[in-house]
Amino acid sequence: MNNLARDYAIAWSSGDPDAVASFYAPDGQIIINRGDALQGRPAIAEMARGFYAEFPDLEVRCDMMRWAGTHAIFVWTLEGHHAQTGNRVVTRGWEEWELTEDGKVQASLGWFDAEDYQRQIDGV
Repeated sequence: MNNLARDYAIAWSSGDPDAVASFYAPDGQIIINRGDALQGRPAIAEMARGFYAEFPDLEVRCDMMRWAGTHAIFVWTLEGHHAQTGNRVVTRGWEEWELTEDGKVQASLGWFDAEDYQRQIDGV
């Protein structure tokens, strides 16, 4: 399971949205901060593509991983420079995962402080 977390962070840091999506089941989904559900690998790849457009030097680190059976928590730090403002952004959050029997993410609930994230982008 620790390898899954490490490899997922590496995928996020790779700049390859399809690499991120490959960690999800074909019909997997992610919901971030109670937003709309993004379902299926194409939607998840598009979400990752949006992060790469915002942060061309995006780096994601795995800070901690905990699991119990097919349930896991992936705690992360995101770091990068915003494409438009040039401001350095460092934000922390986590994803709560429901995993398939073969170790793919079926459902992810992601959380981070959106207000702090935006303040850093704006340089306030």
